[in-house]
Amino acid sequence: MNQYLIEGGYPINGTIRASGNKNAALPCIAAAFLTDDPVILRNIPDIEDVQVMLSIYGSLGGEIHRIAPNAYQLHLRDIKTSQIPLEYARKIRASILFAGPLLARTGKAVLPPPGGDVIGRRRLDTHFLALTELGAQVRSNSEFHFFADELLGADIFLDEASVTATENAIMAAVLAKGETILTNAASEPHVQDLCRMLAAMGAQIAGIGSNILFIKGMKKLSGCDFEIGADFMEVGSFIGLAATTGGELCIKGPLIRDMRATKIAFGKLGITWEHEGDTLYVPKHQSLEVNCDLGGMIPKIDDAPWPGFPPDLTSIVAVVATQVKGTVLIHEKMFESRMFFVDKLIAMGARIVLCDPHRAVISGPAGLTGSELHSPDVRAGMAMVIAAMCAADRSIIHNVYQIERGYENLVCRLSSLGGRIMVTNPRE
Repeated sequence: MNQYLIEGGYPINGTIRASGNKNAALPCIAAAFLTDDPVILRNIPDIEDVQVMLSIYGSLGGEIHRIAPNAYQLHLRDIKTSQIPLEYARKIRASILFAGPLLARTGKAVLPPPGGDVIGRRRLDTHFLALTELGAQVRSNSEFHFFADELLGADIFLDEASVTATENAIMAAVLAKGETILTNAASEPHVQDLCRMLAAMGAQIAGIGSNILFIKGMKKLSGCDFEIGADFMEVGSFIGLAATTGGELCIKGPLIRDMRATKIAFGKLGITWEHEGDTLYVPKHQSLEVNCDLGGMIPKIDDAPWPGFPPDLTSIVAVVATQVKGTVLIHEKMFESRMFFVDKLIAMGARIVLCDPHRAVISGPAGLTGSELHSPDVRAGMAMVIAAMCAADRSIIHNVYQIERGYENLVCRLSSLGGRIMVTNPRE
């Protein structure tokens, strides 16, 4: 299995373009199942999770044609099956996003339990709540079986603002009979991208960007040509990497409106950036000093549903905080196992007190030393890359499959910016 070999201490400098948003690409691939017409999706990141999602689409009967770099034409002429293959479901949590489209098109869906990142308990109850409100029946044993003679619009209040449950409910509701009101809906940029794609296919959705969506069910949707937005999680990761290595970086393509909560959080760590149009510029000579709250109080960086600070960036700000002068509290509210990776940072020399599964107090700056690391999930894996590139000496990161599930062509892109990183395979 591949691993990363990283020589730390080299700043990142140069210009890159932001990849397409992974978390938008995955539901948009599932949404292509809602029509018999061709769908063109652009700015699709070339990552493992996307390839798995495309494989699921193909296994259900869809035709897949790569028409350009990062662009695909998807065409579902004939539906072959309503069952997601186990080999794909176990690789990716987003496999559950086919439940809504399968129900809408075939009246049934069979899904093995989805895989994905091990970051704590990740409930599926909200998916079941939404789909049963629309008229589906759900049975579970070793698999989840969904049935519906007819989907009917409903007034649905989600018990939590789950992104994927919101997306499943939207995709089922656009072909349900009647109108649906979806309250306490997630409103992240990737949910908005899905809604805009469906609108381009002829769906009627009001309230996009808010937590209340009004959806009028249609008898049929058409094809579309849709471009995915930039991945603001990746942008946040590269900002942290540039600042902590003392580099200077231009990132082309991000939507600045998606970076507002991230800018506030990084600002608490003395990290700023400038922007002009669709280019974001991270300058050298950041202060890298904690900006205390009023009265000299220790500040807190905590995640929240959109438009709050994204939970996927808590791992990134945790490692960045180890290189910043001062003390900060990182509070990850949403997943009880996401912060456990900090023990690897402590072994590298970071000064961190893990208060409980959700909170860590971090004091810096700490001189990190190279280490042998294992990536537990996508974002913690990228945090380890940042730590290794800040550290003295050499680090080895194992299980890089987890990182490459979410970051496109990472080694080549970092190498082009001056990073000393290479892929090795100890079996070769």
